[in-house]
Amino acid sequence: MIMVTGGAGFIGANFILDWLAPRDEPVINLDKLTYAGNLQNLAALEGDARYLFVQGDIGDAALVGRLLEEHRPRSIVNFAAESHVDRSIHGPEDFIQTNVVGTFRLLEEVRTYWGGLPEADKAAFRFLHVSTDEVYGSLAQEDPPFAETNRYEPNSPYSASKAASDHLVRAYHHTYGLPVLTTNCSNNYGPCQFPEKLIPLVINNALQGKALPIYGDGQQVRDWLYVQDHCSAIRRVLEAGQAGQVYNVGGWNEMPNIEIVNTICALLDELRPDPAGPYSRLITYVKDRPGHDRRYAIDARKIERELGWRPAETFETGIRKTVQWYLDNQDWVSNVASGAYREWLGLHYGDSGNG
Repeated sequence: MIMVTGGAGFIGANFILDWLAPRDEPVINLDKLTYAGNLQNLAALEGDARYLFVQGDIGDAALVGRLLEEHRPRSIVNFAAESHVDRSIHGPEDFIQTNVVGTFRLLEEVRTYWGGLPEADKAAFRFLHVSTDEVYGSLAQEDPPFAETNRYEPNSPYSASKAASDHLVRAYHHTYGLPVLTTNCSNNYGPCQFPEKLIPLVINNALQGKALPIYGDGQQVRDWLYVQDHCSAIRRVLEAGQAGQVYNVGGWNEMPNIEIVNTICALLDELRPDPAGPYSRLITYVKDRPGHDRRYAIDARKIERELGWRPAETFETGIRKTVQWYLDNQDWVSNVASGAYREWLGLHYGDSGNG
């Protein structure tokens, strides 16, 4: 059995579905079910004997300790995190509590559990911590992409909290010998992503005829990674990664935000034309967010060189699959677009995001 934390969120849910598709090794999913945790993402596993959901917090040491002793997982994949930069700017305390204190408490319980395992199980055990490229800070246009050796320069409360959690994971390996792995990924996109993030926000707003809000000049550059490629990378790192190592996971798809939005508009023009005209007419520039990093880019050569992993999707194939998924799953979108979600859009994007 493996244990996944934060498995009802966007990436965690995709990982669990991908994990169970070809194999029978069970998964226990511990998730607090905050605003972005959605059990509907895992509805296909209802009644599946290979899957167990437990609602709870990684910071609940007693619960985590009990689950570890009861289920005896061979590995833990830690997705649990507060993850949206804008939310961290308006309310940083939740990010410190979950990403720093929660990771610490999880590590403490895992260390105790791991220390009591038989030697063979101890050697085989892995704790895989899923992190972000944002811990490295921002790149100038001429800078090389982030490598695993880049120093940490986080610029938002979110990225600072993730950097702290990465450092804790590293310290538990070097101090206690806990066999950890860390992955730092670029921007994910794909099915089941909460509609506060750029790609689902644009798709959702466009279909409703709402403004498509673009921060600043729209020239912020990100590397985009299709979520199922990310899941395959995590599986590969879990299978063959060297304990104590960090692996950067990227999609080899650097692109400015405005190009992403125009690509989505063109796909929607093709797949769901609007009688009122091209969706690009809805693009609206809004005030940039504080401390907005200009460019992220991932050098993913280490994971390719050492573990033989490369993404299967180009941005063109991945974004088409993503747009089609949202078109085919409008009920899912309606269910997550609650009153709280609309208030959130209004807070951060003003009238542009709130209709």
